[in-house]
Amino acid sequence: MSDKTQKLCYLSATDTVALLRNGDISPLELIDAAASRIEETDPHLNAIPTLCLERAREHGRAIMAGKRPAGLLHGLPIAVKDLNEVAGVRTTYGSPIYQDFVPQYSDYMVQNLEAQGAVVIGKSNTPEFGAGASTFNEVFGKTCNPWNTGKSVAGSSGGAAAALAAGQVWLATGSDLGGSLRTPASFNSIIGLRPSPGRVPHGPKGNPWNTMSVNGPMGRTAADTALMLDAMTGQQRGDPISLAAPGVSFLDQVRQASPPRRVGFSPNLGVGPVDPEVQAICERAAQRFAGMGTAVDAACPDFSEAVDTFQTIRAILFANAHYQHLQDHRDQLKPEVIWNIEKGLALKAEDIVRAEQARARLLSNILAYFEEYDLLLCPTAIVPPFDVDMRYVEEVNGERFDNYIQWISIAFPATLCSCPAVSVPAGFTATGLPVGLQIIGPPRAEGRVLAAAALLEQDPLTPIDPRDADGRNLLHG
Repeated sequence: MSDKTQKLCYLSATDTVALLRNGDISPLELIDAAASRIEETDPHLNAIPTLCLERAREHGRAIMAGKRPAGLLHGLPIAVKDLNEVAGVRTTYGSPIYQDFVPQYSDYMVQNLEAQGAVVIGKSNTPEFGAGASTFNEVFGKTCNPWNTGKSVAGSSGGAAAALAAGQVWLATGSDLGGSLRTPASFNSIIGLRPSPGRVPHGPKGNPWNTMSVNGPMGRTAADTALMLDAMTGQQRGDPISLAAPGVSFLDQVRQASPPRRVGFSPNLGVGPVDPEVQAICERAAQRFAGMGTAVDAACPDFSEAVDTFQTIRAILFANAHYQHLQDHRDQLKPEVIWNIEKGLALKAEDIVRAEQARARLLSNILAYFEEYDLLLCPTAIVPPFDVDMRYVEEVNGERFDNYIQWISIAFPATLCSCPAVSVPAGFTATGLPVGLQIIGPPRAEGRVLAAAALLEQDPLTPIDPRDADGRNLLHG
């Protein structure tokens, strides 16, 4: 890789877009730089297994010629998670059932991004149907963590997070039901934002009334992530809950950030165990607000009903989305997906009623909390990155989990309460593994949580070259 190519890949998205806007570089130069970086690093990571370079170059040339809109991103290459359709590009959802599927149309989020000048360069790896918080599947295999290629990138937006950390792209899309944006951000030391439902449109496929699963932006800095969120927003007729863009851009809200008045910190949100080293790192990160004059209290809403409520509603979503897959392709589904579908099909009406009533109580609890506190802080993930060959975390601090997603319970409350939540790098373990701090805000307060992330973030240590378990650079020895 040439020095110029490396310098381009190491630029922030906001700086790169400024160069594009001024005509100092072209989309084609960036596509070539990204392709070179992917060729160099992806044999060690498997972050972007599907590339669409010729489609990207066609779009880049059209932007340069004024035949496609330049928008906010002016031809910046991005990666799209392999759960979202991109017209003419292989989209597998991480499942053998769809290993040869090529959609004719892009989904709404991709339409919005391309209307703002994004150039899709490839599809990032994800577990089957986004199920599970570690990124592996039977189509492309596992994705490895650039900080230590023997470790997991988490999931389900694991390929996106690894691609960003390694400098393969400047921005990437993710999605989040139970932490699928936030947990990979924590494991890879980047920024991942779960927006409120409707902030980023979803569809046209799927359940248009789904308020649990959302699409969102991932970047290496809070400003980059805010820029991408600005490019993703915008109402779509086919998404009945989609929101209009805010009056003040999210990027401007980040640039105008001021310290919050009062925040609460909880080591576990009252929903389960946390690794002691992770807890200590996150507590230190939260206390950085105190140095800005912010009151930092040990305070948390009552989330005691969150885990059972989330598991029930999530099971309903899986049954709704994948019932036919179970009927027609059971032999091609991983066991965790089968379990989740069957859990949903076995629910009784009273189970669903209880879950919906509990969800309403949880929302009431957190809204009352935000009358006193500007933000709620906690660890993003309860453990640092684990062995890449583990399917999921089975035990923490002697507490065993009885299913494959219980270890990510700390992500459930924000989802259930429709709150935006961002993971910001908080520090590293003694063995050099990344840890993220989760910042949760009131519904539709994406600007507030991104501004807080900008205040807490330090100079990013990414992009990095992939490293082995001994910390050796796998590109240069």
